[in-house]
Amino acid sequence: MPTPHPPRPPYPPPGGDPGDSDESLAAPLRGSPEGEVAAHSVALLMARHWQPVHDYAVICLASSAQVAAMVTGTAFHRTLNRLAFGESAVALRPALLVTVRDTIREWSGDERISAVLPALQKPAGGRGLRAATSMTPENRVLAERAFQALPAAARCLLWHVEVEADPLSVPAGLLGMDTDIAAAALEQARDKFREGCVHAHRELAPTQDCRFYNRLLDVPIRRGGALLPDVQDHLAECRYCRNAAEQLSHFEGALGPLIAEAVLGWGARRYLDSRPGRASHGTRGGRAGRRGGGRRGDGRPGIGRHRLLSRIPVPVRRVPGARLPDALRSSRALLSGVGAVSAGVLATVLVISASSYDGGHADPAGSNSAAGEGGTESVTPPGTAVLPTAPVVTRLRNAGADLCLDVRDRPKEGSGTKLAECSTVWTQQWTYENDGLLRSVADPGLCLDSHKDAGVVVLGTCAEEDAERGDDVRYDLTVRGELLPRWDEQLALTSTNDDPDADVVVKVRDRSDAQRWQPEPVPTAADSLSIAEDEAPTARQVTLPKG
Repeated sequence: MPTPHPPRPPYPPPGGDPGDSDESLAAPLRGSPEGEVAAHSVALLMARHWQPVHDYAVICLASSAQVAAMVTGTAFHRTLNRLAFGESAVALRPALLVTVRDTIREWSGDERISAVLPALQKPAGGRGLRAATSMTPENRVLAERAFQALPAAARCLLWHVEVEADPLSVPAGLLGMDTDIAAAALEQARDKFREGCVHAHRELAPTQDCRFYNRLLDVPIRRGGALLPDVQDHLAECRYCRNAAEQLSHFEGALGPLIAEAVLGWGARRYLDSRPGRASHGTRGGRAGRRGGGRRGDGRPGIGRHRLLSRIPVPVRRVPGARLPDALRSSRALLSGVGAVSAGVLATVLVISASSYDGGHADPAGSNSAAGEGGTESVTPPGTAVLPTAPVVTRLRNAGADLCLDVRDRPKEGSGTKLAECSTVWTQQWTYENDGLLRSVADPGLCLDSHKDAGVVVLGTCAEEDAERGDDVRYDLTVRGELLPRWDEQLALTSTNDDPDADVVVKVRDRSDAQRWQPEPVPTAADSLSIAEDEAPTARQVTLPKG
């Protein structure tokens, strides 16, 4: 005979029982009469979070002595007091961990406390933590700001899935949320987190140039693509933007290290390594990689471009006798991106140097950067030009035919496209924009449309406001130079043959030379879609890639 009250499911409750969410357990703490302790809620919250919090106390102290348990208990006492005064318990785990770190730093700075607790005086523990000038590494400022700006539920999901490597049912249970809803909320949280990093980069930018390069960093890195040469030059000179680019690169893989280093700083890597979920299931980089390859940022199927990301030594143009900047001589976490790119000529490779940071005093037992070496030299290819203030105009040369993409007859809606001898005529000039539009310079209201005429590529309206047709005129450019229409990325733009006047169509992607297009810079029209003058950097010499 079944009992009227069946046993409660093991923690965390599968599917998320609202009665067991952290927030619902914290409610009695706020509503209890004075002097009454909601012992049940306190016990459950401590049972859920004690072990990870104690693990981090041991890491911060570099000691498993009794003082670690004292710090853990104090962290719970302080945090639960804040909950009683109305603070949210939705993202409780990271809040407890930060309280541990701050408690150790506070105690180690008090001579009376450290005198009776010698474990606080270890250089690799409390003493080193106290000496650190900042708890947020310089190369994690944007991520820290963006993470703290997220809704509490988003922080909870990201922390437990990405940092703790818990199955999704764990944060779903902590939130009292169905796992299907939690899965959708997790994807939204990732997107919001990235948007927050981009916004923080612009908001905190130290110079006008940094604000201008915000858009030129965001889109290419998100699509796994390459940056313009002048952007690479700026990264070599600007530590702030170099750090921003490195932080954005984490969104194409596992987010755990980025979030842990941004929130905790001290001992973040060691805490990551201590997580049972990461030991039993790896670092979850595979999951992140599959996510990046299987879905695009807008939620539609992708083609796995992000899996092309790799690490290579950073090229540095060096003047004979000149001393390399410290940031480049000690460079780490070097990134090279390949794939789709935006805002102009797409023929260079993204190379980022992210400097290591020690917060004034190094965390002796935990690294905040991936290993790597930089500082290699390269020879600048000939050919320089003044950076224009408008999106770069390009013509597209077909690698198989050695001919350029042109418009058949007059440029108007429905006009076909063809191959033609490369020249500077307006009908061979295009702009590739942030959102993937391939816009005709001859008529800026028209874009290359691959879905209008049964596989024949024609000019069509750019459809900026038409959500249903937007992907018909948008493309991604792969590292091989293939133009893939977003409405079906199993297809690629190609020519019907190698002769002048051959039609341009879409066919199944076969990686042949006929489907490869080489962007070539051409003079920018004065009236083409220009970037606002107040956002443009000063003119400079930039390297142009060879066609």
